[in-house]
Amino acid sequence: MEGLSRTNLVSDTFYGTRDDITEQFGIMWGQIKAPLIVPLLRISVFLCLAMSVMLFIERVYMFVVITLLKVFGTKPEKRYKWEPLKDDVELGNSSYPMVLVQIPMYNEKEVYQLSIGAACGLSWPSDRIIVQVLDDSTDPITKNLVDIECQRWASKGINIKYEVRDNRSGYKAGALKEGLKHSYVKQCDFVAIFDADFQPEPDFLWQTIPFLVHNPELSLVQARWKYVNADECLMTRMQEMSLDYHFSVEQEVGSSTHAFFGFNGTAGVWRIAAIDEAGGWKDRTTVEDMDLAVRASLKGWKFLFLGSVKVKNELPSTLKAYRYQQHRWSCGPANLFRKMCMEIIRNKKVSLWKKVHVIYSFFFVRKVVAHIVTFVFYVVVLPATVLVPEVEVPKWGAVYIPAIITLLNAVGTPRSLHLLVFWILFENVMSLHRTKATFIGLLEAGRVNEWIVTEKLGDALKLKSATKAFKKHRMRLGDRIHLLEFAAGAYLFFCGCYDIAFGTNHYFLYLFIQSFAFLIVGFGYVGTFIPNS
Repeated sequence: MEGLSRTNLVSDTFYGTRDDITEQFGIMWGQIKAPLIVPLLRISVFLCLAMSVMLFIERVYMFVVITLLKVFGTKPEKRYKWEPLKDDVELGNSSYPMVLVQIPMYNEKEVYQLSIGAACGLSWPSDRIIVQVLDDSTDPITKNLVDIECQRWASKGINIKYEVRDNRSGYKAGALKEGLKHSYVKQCDFVAIFDADFQPEPDFLWQTIPFLVHNPELSLVQARWKYVNADECLMTRMQEMSLDYHFSVEQEVGSSTHAFFGFNGTAGVWRIAAIDEAGGWKDRTTVEDMDLAVRASLKGWKFLFLGSVKVKNELPSTLKAYRYQQHRWSCGPANLFRKMCMEIIRNKKVSLWKKVHVIYSFFFVRKVVAHIVTFVFYVVVLPATVLVPEVEVPKWGAVYIPAIITLLNAVGTPRSLHLLVFWILFENVMSLHRTKATFIGLLEAGRVNEWIVTEKLGDALKLKSATKAFKKHRMRLGDRIHLLEFAAGAYLFFCGCYDIAFGTNHYFLYLFIQSFAFLIVGFGYVGTFIPNS
């Protein structure tokens, strides 16, 4: 009896304390809710709705332009002069421009043979092309293998140069800049750039170079990416949907209306004179490709996107690799926007309309607003209105606009329409990572200049041994746990439970499903381990 009394006493004390804490929390919540929480949440809703409208207008504008392009068929050959290059009996091969092919790489043991082989297989007069392998590898074994591969192709008569540096200063931008300093480059007119996992078709130069030869105002011809492992897993399918929209809509619209878009860093051909005039490669951000494109545009140069020319490459197959890539792709543009905004405004060589396009549309809406509104609105503010029913979100902002934006994004990959729900959930989860990276870039904080080369599997994909790499990642628990995603998932789950218990049950289904998506990524389990059916 005495033991039972003690148990009851402890139990009563525990529940009494818990009730006191709950009551105190309720009193505090009531005191700050009306004067502080409600006004702040209303302001947040207004700002999020404003950003949603901006993104909506941008998406609709691009949809209208791309529709007109498809209907009226204004192909690149109609906008710019194009005719195949022909042999000259008197001049011989000297009538063809000299082309430099650069392949920057860093410890690319899995893909170096693929990229070097594809570059050396390009169809072009052999005495008018130079293949330049820029190897920044720190692994001596990989370095030796790349050197041997270059020697093998040289023995076949290919004009290939193997260049190494003493340090990795400037990362990829530093390698490309150093590569252009060699004496043999002075005879080159154009430079084609391919990252280590890119494999151009043999006729790549025949399709791209004529545009640059016959149109002196063009500085860049950008080709589209084609993914060799898009069907590998659910995560690669999600990436394909996002990138297809970028190429088939954003790049196409930029090329057709403003003759400006961001260089994708690979699968493109530059006029070397334009690179020099723009100030060369700079390593001040992690998006040296976009930096060069903006500076060249401000000098009056035009760009051309060729959606019909596709270059095979590999998508990140692990969540870790994808997160590093997305950090660089989100942080870099935001940081470049911070550095170049005033330079763009003060520029006198381009029209006001083009300045507005670059600052507002290209940078602010697509590189800043798109990331922030996705996370803040759909992951933070909208769930918070469940806890504060005094604040309402109009149906057009919570349902109609997001639905239209989602459908417009999906037009780039019709074959994946049935995966649209998974894509929405995955993009919302990744928006946390992208938003964090965007603010790091805007504030020039912490990891602003972090550069980690995206991991590639190369031949492992064909040999079906990629599962070994996956198992390696699964064994490392520290790489799998992502606390921010886990916290966001817990917050959404709590809001969902609150909505069922005390709310109007408007969003509970979305909140639960999205919370599970965050928790899955928080634990590191994502499309990498979910094969497609």
